[in-house]
Amino acid sequence: MSCSGEVVQEEELIQIKPGVLQQLKKAKYGVADHSTVQLCHWTKKSFKNDGDCYKHKFYGISTHRCMEFSPAGMYCENRCVYCWRPMEFYDSLKMEPERVTEPEEILTKLMEERRKLIMGHYGDIKSDKQKLDESLSPSHYSISLSGEPTMYPKLPELIKYLKSLKATKSTFLVTNGQEPDMIKRLSDEDALPTQLYLSTNAADYESFLKINRPRYKDSWERWNTTLEMLKELDTRTVLRITLIRNYNTSDEMIPALASMIKRSSPHFIEVKSYMHIGRSTNRLERTHMLEFDEVKRFASELASQSEIFSVMDESEISRIVVLQNQERFIDRWIPAYLETN
Repeated sequence: MSCSGEVVQEEELIQIKPGVLQQLKKAKYGVADHSTVQLCHWTKKSFKNDGDCYKHKFYGISTHRCMEFSPAGMYCENRCVYCWRPMEFYDSLKMEPERVTEPEEILTKLMEERRKLIMGHYGDIKSDKQKLDESLSPSHYSISLSGEPTMYPKLPELIKYLKSLKATKSTFLVTNGQEPDMIKRLSDEDALPTQLYLSTNAADYESFLKINRPRYKDSWERWNTTLEMLKELDTRTVLRITLIRNYNTSDEMIPALASMIKRSSPHFIEVKSYMHIGRSTNRLERTHMLEFDEVKRFASELASQSEIFSVMDESEISRIVVLQNQERFIDRWIPAYLETN
């Protein structure tokens, strides 16, 4: 009640709409208010000792103890042609700070949703029970999944909360680069993740519009502002380049990309093929995927033209090659890197 005696209505918290919620549950998402969590393909395979995610191969991340989630499940500024998430349900470009759930509450709810998803695997005789037990206490957080996490106005508080948890060893944040002000906030508030990914799929304005289908009129400027910030941020940085046949795979694109990566000088570049999965199959064909040899050739040529990157590793099953910056060399292994920084 206000001092004038009027009843003040509290703003309702943002909730994912019931119809959308049911579809997400059917797709094995855990949902809490405006946030989502899911067990990825590789996490489930790791429960059976049947392989690990390339993040384990490249950086030493423990696959079965990785929690992939988003604090902005149905919010994104782009409608990327290759997105395999349920973007047709995205309906807003703003998350009002007074209507979002607090970081600690988000994590408490999502951890419970994730626990429910894990419980189903205890009944599988192929599951490694020790791994399942360990997975209930995540050591790595991948802030990506559906939506754009930098739209969540309390992201700095969220990342700092994750860092405060005893079991946490690392955090990854994937962004489309449309919220450079939030990236600056993360830096200013000492809330940068262990590793920051910038989604990269175009070296020119026309390709950027065609692939990302952005909602902001100044989307290209926003993305370039974020790109320029990478070389100054006090954390590990990665450009994730998704290659889509007939969209961004011509040899003419490589010099422009090489120039772009010189400007931003990230620590790593992940060059990967588009994968024909999820809802992207409604917009693209299987032929839009590149063969692994094609990814390797593109990555090798990009490294050569950049003059500062070399091939570090690869994962054939995920059709991805990772390049490492030789001018800003850091230890690829997250555990070792954290011990010396």
